[in-house]
Amino acid sequence: MALIQLKNIHKAYELGKTTVTALRGVDLEVQSGEFTVVMGPSGSGKTTLLNIIGLLDRASSGSYRLEGEEVGDRDFNDLAELRNRKIGFIFQSFNLIPVLNVLENIEFPCLIAGEPRRTLRERTERVAADVGLSQFLHHRPDELSGGQRQRVAIARALVTQPQLVLADEPTANLDSATSEQILDLMEELNRTRRVTFLFSTHDPRVMRRARRVVRIADGVLVDGTAEGRHEARSLELA
Repeated sequence: MALIQLKNIHKAYELGKTTVTALRGVDLEVQSGEFTVVMGPSGSGKTTLLNIIGLLDRASSGSYRLEGEEVGDRDFNDLAELRNRKIGFIFQSFNLIPVLNVLENIEFPCLIAGEPRRTLRERTERVAADVGLSQFLHHRPDELSGGQRQRVAIARALVTQPQLVLADEPTANLDSATSEQILDLMEELNRTRRVTFLFSTHDPRVMRRARRVVRIADGVLVDGTAEGRHEARSLELA
């Protein structure tokens, strides 16, 4: 059974008197343990697609099954509870809380969900160690490099023990060397923990690492089977 099953997903937004169509009949399946990239230019619909998969938005029509369970018709309270249990997010702008230290930023989504801090702390420290942050637990975000902040964001995405991690342009604000380190880390987590990663990006460095590249243009999937490394090389040679 696929982790994600999208069938005929449409999404339209009303902007004043204008209707903007972002997705036009998207079908997509993602299996548990995949390391997959959704690539496309700005305005292609890839962020809208990730927002729907991440339960931050709802499709205008179509079916979305998560672990075989229909979630497309849930209300937003149900979606928030489901999202907090099953999905982690890594954003290009990190989205860390500046007044909290590393440890507090990592554990924050679990505290929001009502998990007691006394049972959470050991897991938070273990996840921080997994991403190489043990010596920075009491640093605030403005005391960290860009790569370290992204590691905090990765740890925060993992601490809830999600089945799926969505990464929206995770290397956009990082230099080349730091990007490679972050991608090494994500690959290792995918391999050792079987965390499913779904990326939105146009960065060839990310696409080289992917085991599948799904291309989207004008709200339509145009290719969902290409091997990531081959696709990235083709883009670089073009």
